Amino acid sequence: MHLFRSLQAVSEASGTGVVDWEQAGVAAKAGTDSGSLAVNEADRSGYAADVRDARDRLRAVTDIGFDLPETVELQDRHHWIDANRATFRRVVAPVEAAAAEAAGTATRVVNTGSMAFALGFLARNVVGQYDPSLLADASDADHGLYFVHPNVVAVAAELDVPYPRFRRWIAFHEVTHAAEFGAAPWLTGYLESRIERGVSELTSGAVDRAALAELQATMTAVEGYAEVLMDRAFDDEYADLRRKLDARRGGGDPLSQLARRLLGLGLKRRQYERGAAFFDRIVDERGLDAATVVWDRPETLPTDAEIDEPEAWLARVDP
Repeated sequence: MHLFRSLQAVSEASGTGVVDWEQAGVAAKAGTDSGSLAVNEADRSGYAADVRDARDRLRAVTDIGFDLPETVELQDRHHWIDANRATFRRVVAPVEAAAAEAAGTATRVVNTGSMAFALGFLARNVVGQYDPSLLADASDADHGLYFVHPNVVAVAAELDVPYPRFRRWIAFHEVTHAAEFGAAPWLTGYLESRIERGVSELTSGAVDRAALAELQATMTAVEGYAEVLMDRAFDDEYADLRRKLDARRGGGDPLSQLARRLLGLGLKRRQYERGAAFFDRIVDERGLDAATVVWDRPETLPTDAEIDEPEAWLARVDP
């Protein structure tokens, strides 16, 4: 990790855009230890078996027909930065286009530093990721499943959990997201449209509250359904894992907690909690098949208000 090189890369931000994405990547990687990707055959076989087993268990539990992404990768932290820099760039592209003419050197340096900070912090903390390739061109739209191996090893040690067991838990969690997008082929387009609407309004100085509320409700449903599905599909004891991971989501040193707030990770934790509570109630009331009706079509998604009032969703949809 080379903090001086990271700061230097940010200070050298140039070009005509709001963010110098090349320098943002250089700075993020300079400030982040890549971690070891020295995996043996047992590791590779273990990841592959965990992913396959998760797919088979989820198919059996839900009757959802879905396939695994063609791209399943073991990454170090620098690989993750490279993969997600492109995603960040796609999401903010409309804002960049609208603000490019007004972007001076100082603004570009600050924005580049902010993006480098976000990429570096997340690269040090993300353990697994299902990438639905939002806003990607059709030619680049292959979904991906990534495991940041050095983080998987580090977090397993931090939680005092055997590494193979934690690795399996993460594989199951990420494959649940593949199942959700498999159950709802329309979901990628739906999320993209809400992101585009929200960003488009921002470029004109307005806020599309309806688009943001729909995006928030949908992501809460995505995270909540994954949590509930994990509880039914994971083929081992998990109470201690759930407890330790919940504590980790809200813990960390003061600087990490500040970074989590700045990056909106507290909101993500709230999504887990609200979404899981919603689906727990639906499953208790009507069973898992009724919960899966959420993915039938956009109209069966819960609204933000219904997430806190599952009875209202049940009355409206009657699964």
